[in-house]
Amino acid sequence: MLTLQDDHGLALAEYSFYPAEELLSVRWHGHLTGADVIRGVRQGEQWRDQLRFSLILNDKSDTGGDWSDALPWLQYEWLPVAVAAGVKALAYVFSPDLENQFATQEFVAALRPHMAIELFADRDVALAWLLQQGGGPIATAAHS
Repeated sequence: MLTLQDDHGLALAEYSFYPAEELLSVRWHGHLTGADVIRGVRQGEQWRDQLRFSLILNDKSDTGGDWSDALPWLQYEWLPVAVAAGVKALAYVFSPDLENQFATQEFVAALRPHMAIELFADRDVALAWLLQQGGGPIATAAHS
């Protein structure tokens, strides 16, 4: 597992890669801003050049904050590159924070025409759905 730290040395995002499933798992932490989200996604992009993944488990269940100012960048910069690189499904474990949910709904609406994407309250359910999209075996390690 690789960890990206915030400006205070705390975990911002933890990345785990499961090559057999072509799965990148990102578990976010803390009060997220748009700049934090862009920084974390850019880190994942760097690894996409080294690691092949078509499935993303995006877990924001441990976050709060309004990151909606990152939406244009995600939609117009990240999305076309991700689709061209072969990302075909994203399972999104949402935050219980109401401030975060507006950006989440907008993000899902922007991605839905381009890839399989669903919202989940439970990480294990999200993982099971995501692996069905890829047709790969269930990896118990991805539950961590």
